[in-house]
Amino acid sequence: MSQVHVHTKINGDTTEFLCEADEPLLDVLRDRLGLTGAKEGCGTGDCGACSVMVDDRLVCSCLVLGAEAEGRTIETIEGMADGEKLHPLQQKFLDHAALQCGICTPGFLVAAKALLDHNPDPTETEVRYWLAGNLCRCTGYDKIVRAVMDTAAEMRGA
Repeated sequence: MSQVHVHTKINGDTTEFLCEADEPLLDVLRDRLGLTGAKEGCGTGDCGACSVMVDDRLVCSCLVLGAEAEGRTIETIEGMADGEKLHPLQQKFLDHAALQCGICTPGFLVAAKALLDHNPDPTETEVRYWLAGNLCRCTGYDKIVRAVMDTAAEMRGA
């Protein structure tokens, strides 16, 4: 198989890489670029552990080809914090103990940030609906939903 040369922007940085034409973006991020935050939970787009933003659209990176990143803007969990300063969602996940094993956490955080960027004042039902594509086998969802709701209130200054 021939390799594809891709130019993209990842977490604000212009990036170039070579990948196989049929190589998933998840594998490119993890294996070629060292961005190991997105996890492979299922490989079929059912669990959300590999969620990233591509051109401001939430996607499962296991379902997108690395070659499709050409000219796109990608945001991963690695771009969420500002240096050592955690994003408010990351801090609230810690405060609410909304994580355990950590496999699903990056996907939940990326999805929750996408929600709050889109809707800074979601209802609990909207949070649950938005995060329905992310599966957690450890915590259940109440702590995650509370962390997102608390972050939304804090970011609004409520």
